[in-house]
Amino acid sequence: MTRKDGLLAMLVVVVWGLNFVVIKMGLHNMPPMMLAGLRFLLVAFPAMLFVARPKIPFRLLVAYGLTISFGQFAFLFCAIKFGMPAGLASLVLQAQAFFTIILGVVVFRERLQTKQIVGIALAVIGVLILIEGSLGGQHVALLGFMLTLAAAFSWACGNIFNKKIMQLESRPPILSLVVWSATIPVLPFFVASLLMDGPATMLQSLAAIDLTTILSLIYLAFVATIIGYGIWGSLLGRYETWRVAPLSLLVPVVGMASAAVLLDETLSGRQMVGAVLIMAGLYINVFGLKVRRTAKGVV
Repeated sequence: MTRKDGLLAMLVVVVWGLNFVVIKMGLHNMPPMMLAGLRFLLVAFPAMLFVARPKIPFRLLVAYGLTISFGQFAFLFCAIKFGMPAGLASLVLQAQAFFTIILGVVVFRERLQTKQIVGIALAVIGVLILIEGSLGGQHVALLGFMLTLAAAFSWACGNIFNKKIMQLESRPPILSLVVWSATIPVLPFFVASLLMDGPATMLQSLAAIDLTTILSLIYLAFVATIIGYGIWGSLLGRYETWRVAPLSLLVPVVGMASAAVLLDETLSGRQMVGAVLIMAGLYINVFGLKVRRTAKGVV
């Protein structure tokens, strides 16, 4: 991966890490499905009036929109609304990296080198330490935990559909894919909100919308979705899934740190150890052992 693409990936990490705090803030006065529906409505409109529809099979557009957008955020928003801490949610959601790698091996017959297996294994240990430390320090409902894992699997499925789309001869511009795929989950989100919350609650949440919710929607729609997924989709289209997906393991480091600062969620020493192991595993997985080879060359 080039240095420029590496910096772009780190930008996405920061944007998505802060995303969980923003979701928590946006949900303070609005039902989860309603908030998610408005988010993707803002992504799609009015941008779709100025961005051409991607020339891809409609079934792939629907599959991508229902997995990476509807599935992921329906589960995630509900998990946070039901009490899942924002920092811990940012951590558990990164199971998508492992789901993506497994699906990449199955669907695309991708092969992993030894250094990638070692790096991923080290990162897995770090994630497990983070989870154990987090669960040991606070009560977390099993429902919220399982919903977040379901969100992670939906994200991984979306990554695979993204890869399939980017391998087409008529490879669409990233902005076109992000904007038009956002039209797919809008109706399902509003229908889900209608069934879960009822029309009265939906209308009340719109009537009582405040500045915090508005700013949260702007961040979620334009920064986290259009910018974040635009860059992420481009990286997945240019590189193997095992090279890109594990980078998202840095998201919980930003997510848990921002949740600690902005939401007073605590970080234990064990959680910090897990974060360090994740970063070490990411270095080995993405960059190999360049430092050691350089040192040997100097000697």
